[in-house]
Amino acid sequence: MDNSLPIEVHGKEERARRPVLAILTMDDDGQYFRGNRSNFADLIVTGQSMGFIVYVLTVKNLILSRNSLKGFVYNPDNGTWHPRLLPFPNIIYNRIPFREDELQPSVKMKLEACKRNPRVKLFNHSFFNKWELFSWLIQSKSTKPYIPTTRKLMSISGLVRMMRKHNFLYLKPESGKAGKGIMTIMVQPEKPMPYLLKIQESKKSSTYNCATVSKLWNRIQKQSSDEAYIAQQGIKLAAVNDRNFDLRVLVQKNQRGQWDITGIGARMAGASSITTHVPRGGMIEDPEKLLASSFNEAQARKLLIRAKNTALLIAKQIERASGQMLGEMSMDLGIDSNGSIWFFEANSKPMKFDEPHIRHKSLEQIFHYARYLTKRKLEKAGGA
Repeated sequence: MDNSLPIEVHGKEERARRPVLAILTMDDDGQYFRGNRSNFADLIVTGQSMGFIVYVLTVKNLILSRNSLKGFVYNPDNGTWHPRLLPFPNIIYNRIPFREDELQPSVKMKLEACKRNPRVKLFNHSFFNKWELFSWLIQSKSTKPYIPTTRKLMSISGLVRMMRKHNFLYLKPESGKAGKGIMTIMVQPEKPMPYLLKIQESKKSSTYNCATVSKLWNRIQKQSSDEAYIAQQGIKLAAVNDRNFDLRVLVQKNQRGQWDITGIGARMAGASSITTHVPRGGMIEDPEKLLASSFNEAQARKLLIRAKNTALLIAKQIERASGQMLGEMSMDLGIDSNGSIWFFEANSKPMKFDEPHIRHKSLEQIFHYARYLTKRKLEKAGGA
């Protein structure tokens, strides 16, 4: 470690009063570290206003035997980042930005070492895998009813079996993010080319009409490039002006260490998109307004309450089945034209919510939960 670094002055008494949270990411030779810098800056400013010492820490600089670590602090006056020697964190918030980084053996070893180390609490251990998520959720009677039929996409015969049961399917990469790589299949037996395949591109979708299953399979194989995919029963979502929408729910732990709803938004699919993700052309909308347009105002309010309760149920089951300590997740829930709720996706590293009230609360909630973890750690140490 570069001991010539400026030292952030924090005495023992101050450290005892002020919990320390490190935002974990990957190092970057060109610009100190990787990740969403504006998100990290917001976290640091929020945490400091709530009495925390907050800094960005790279996996390389996380040395569990040290009392001081090289981290990066943010100067909000001029928007610059600076390396400093900082106190060892009580809490580590994992924001490693890419799956491929987390899968590196050295990174996996470091994350596992954090889990075993009594000095620190790490939450949000890793990205979710779609297949594992659905496997966890069908284990419980309470969450199984919300899960569309889901299978691993392994063979042409497996795809045929799914198409016999469901004339509308979604094909999703197991490790996909923000709608990337998603495809849909519509089976229309009465047409000369009965298989309609849509492939999501950056902001629109491409359509292929296939006459035979083998031609359909070849096109899917070409698109998937040997990446692991799941096939999932397609749900006819509620729509406004022929445009589907779904709900985005942010679920976070609160100051009592319990799952809570931070906020719920809605995303409407773009005019030529098969997903509702904003990077793929989706639009941010008010959930109650869309639900009232599809159903009625009284039903809209009831559906929102049901969606929130469902999200809490699912978050608890994901944490229980994964065996990981989680602090937050975002969730995609769909409501079909009959008012039934369906689970589509959960993300252990949520992107920033665009709704200002959700965004503001989400930042604070991270530190409410971090304070709870710090207090529990101190109580255990006292008890020991």
